[in-house]
Amino acid sequence: MLIENLKLFLRIVEKGGLAIAGREMGLSPATVTERLTALENHYGARLLTRTTRSISLTDEGQELVAGARRILAETEEIEARIKLGMEKLSGTIHLSAPLDLGRARLVPLLDLFMEKHPQVSIDLSLSDGYVDLVGQGLDLALRFGELADSTMKSRKLGFNRRLVCASPDYLNRHRAPDHPDELSQHNCLVMRFGQTTDHDWSFEIDGKRQNYRVSGNRIANDGALIRHWCLAGHGLALKSEWDIEEDLAKGSLISVLDDFSPPLSTLQMIYPAGAVQPRRIRALIDFLAVEMAKQHANLIA
Repeated sequence: MLIENLKLFLRIVEKGGLAIAGREMGLSPATVTERLTALENHYGARLLTRTTRSISLTDEGQELVAGARRILAETEEIEARIKLGMEKLSGTIHLSAPLDLGRARLVPLLDLFMEKHPQVSIDLSLSDGYVDLVGQGLDLALRFGELADSTMKSRKLGFNRRLVCASPDYLNRHRAPDHPDELSQHNCLVMRFGQTTDHDWSFEIDGKRQNYRVSGNRIANDGALIRHWCLAGHGLALKSEWDIEEDLAKGSLISVLDDFSPPLSTLQMIYPAGAVQPRRIRALIDFLAVEMAKQHANLIA
């Protein structure tokens, strides 16, 4: 029962409540409470602080989240080895990626991986906003930028440039900016990352990083929609080179202000530092590292 109670505990944490976790696992509220109490009695510590509206982890609960994931990962791997043999991978991989990158780059690679390992299932979340790996029960995520969370590990997949771009139609109607301070004269298509709206675009001026305030009549939290608006000629967009490589090659988008592009950032996979990764996750990490390195080589060629 300890293993099952740990699964229930993690589901409660991931879903943010006892009731929803119980419904998903087919358990009554009374059973959920009883099993959570049994788990707290087993460890001799309160794991959750509960109010009528929310739950939060105690220090002991936070410690158990990492430990429970490790225990369950090891258990799953043992079962897979016994049931399917050493050479077969099985089970579900939960991962996240930015919208454009996920659709255009990641999904085809996941299809290839699953063809090689048909016992593996993928649960993919696409989002351009902040992702809480532990809270959302994710095994790994692809993200642009440097790793700021010390509780996570990372593996670099390549580098990334963000380019200001527009369609030929837009640039025929509006003279292309020669300097970032001219962006105030343009309609800029602005991304929203979670609760943060990206109104400040960064450039390198005389060797120093400088932000320029932009504005426009279209804001979205979907990078694919920003790209669609840009292709339709509605304004300038700041997009990852990974996302618009084909558009630039075909001439359907044109980059501007290239002389002021800031230094390269990183594209990387991140995953919880304390977790023992099952073989299926380690295999996917290795597979993506190799395949996306090939894509990056083509990008910079």
